[in-house]
This record gives sequence, C-alpha cells and structure tokens, in this order.
Amino acid sequence: MKQLTRRSFLVKGSLLGAAATIPSTISFAAWADPLGRAPGIQLYTVAADLSSNVAGTLKSLKAIGYEYVETAGFAKLSAQDFRKQLDDAGLKCPSTHLHFTDADPTPLFADAHAVGAHFAVSSVLMAKPMNGSMGDAIKSLSNLNLEDFKHTAALANKIGAKAKEAGLQYAYHNHNFEFKDQGNGQIGYDVLLNETDPELVKFELDCGWMVAAGRNPVDYFKKYPNRYRMIHVKDFLPVNLPTTDLMGSDRPKGTELGRGKIDYKPIFAAAGPAGVQYYFSEQEPPIQGMTALEAAKINYAYMHAL
Repeated sequence: MKQLTRRSFLVKGSLLGAAATIPSTISFAAWADPLGRAPGIQLYTVAADLSSNVAGTLKSLKAIGYEYVETAGFAKLSAQDFRKQLDDAGLKCPSTHLHFTDADPTPLFADAHAVGAHFAVSSVLMAKPMNGSMGDAIKSLSNLNLEDFKHTAALANKIGAKAKEAGLQYAYHNHNFEFKDQGNGQIGYDVLLNETDPELVKFELDCGWMVAAGRNPVDYFKKYPNRYRMIHVKDFLPVNLPTTDLMGSDRPKGTELGRGKIDYKPIFAAAGPAGVQYYFSEQEPPIQGMTALEAAKINYAYMHAL
C-alpha cells in the first residue's frame, strides 16, 4: 500500500504528542476519534475486492483500523455467511443498506438481524413502480416532483413502522437528486424530513452528496436535531456549480478524503450534538491511481486525525 502523506504523518504525530497531556481517566481511543467512536466504512467502497476475496478484504480493513462496517449487499453470500466473515475479521456491522420497495420487508429485516445490524437503511427509496432497467430507474430520479416525495415519505413511514416491530430502526440515505429545486425554493429532501415520523424514520446523511448539491450538513443538523443517526464521510473534486445530477455528465467525481472540496471539521463538530452515532467513509468509484484498499487507508487516516 502507498505510504501516508507527510502531512498525515505529522498530524498523527502531533496527536500522539498531545495525548500525553490528556488525563488518564479519558481513553485515548475515545479522544482520538470523532464522536468518541472508531471510524467505519461503507463496504460499497471495496465492493470489487469483496467479490473476489471476502475474508481477505474484511481482515485488511480491520488491519487498517476500521472497527465498523456498513454493508451494501453481501458479496453473493447469505447474510448468515457474511456475518461469519465479519466475526472472523473482528468487525461489527451496526448498519446495512437494503433494497426496500413496497413489498413485504420481513426477509430484509431477517438479513439485518443476521449481520448484527440495528439500522436498516434504504440507499435509494422509490415509491414509484420501477419500469425498465435499474439504470433507467436511477435516471428517473432526477424527474421526481414534490408529490413523488410525499409518496416516498409515506412509504418510509410504513417501512419504519414495520422495522420498529422487528426491533430495528429504519433510516433514509440521500444522494443529490433530493435537493433539486422544485420551485419556490422547495426541495424533496425537506418533504421527506417534514412528512415522516421522527421516531420511525431516521436519516443517514451522505455529506458528500449533500454538499455537491449545494447544501450544508451543519444547517440540517441544527434544524433537525435527533433525526440523524449516521453520516457518510465522502469527498468530491471541486465543481464550478452545485449539481443534482446523479448519473449524467455533471455527476461529481469522487476522491479520497482531504483531497477534494469538503472540510469535515465543522460537520463533525455539529454531528455529535445532533445525535449522530456512527460515521462511515465512502468513496465513489472509479478510484484513480490506487487500489480501493489504499484509498480506504487514506480515508481512515483523515477521519482518525480529525
């Protein structure tokens, strides 16, 4: 793997030096990591590696320093078998992304329990029936209107109620299309927040996508306290204008944390008081100039040094 940059080395060194002045009653791990919890990673970042070597990839993430993972599929294994691989690697899985529709979610909840998750998350939730290919469905997201988002909010409430019955917490994960201006400054994301039950529907804020769309996570943490339980820590290369384009030519390009446009210090400072419990690095492919695991190492170092 590539070595950390000189700047990262100096930052980590300064942290170790400062640790000597911290009272012995405070654990170093709790002081060193944001929110008092070790960094996590959304496994979508290393999906290709998982497809060829589940055990080796998970153990490599643990060796980097990750303690928590969030799943996005189970690398063609059953949820039960994937849990065995997590246990062997010494990783915990508090959250899992699942493909929710208006169908009975009971089998999905069973998978969430199998991997040890408490949060059952929709990566994309579409209340409209999906026609054509998955690619066509994703492209259609940019054309959703406020009425569509109301229907999505109703579906989220329905899933959230069933998740509660199953002993789980449902959460909605955003991209950038939810922030498209629908006229008069109205956006679909606010509809989702305002028309869902705060106890049944929590949110996983994908900070990268929100910032790409021209919005500020800090503003949402302050306006909607206790709605957010998790964040995705993601960076994009700078773009000239905010974009809500998810699939087209204006889609922003992902990069390693600290190498793009987003400063996470104020975001983390606001996340804790807002109720955020877990944070997962996630990098949008294609990853350039290095392997996904090398990128995961850089992303870990950035979060650990905050």
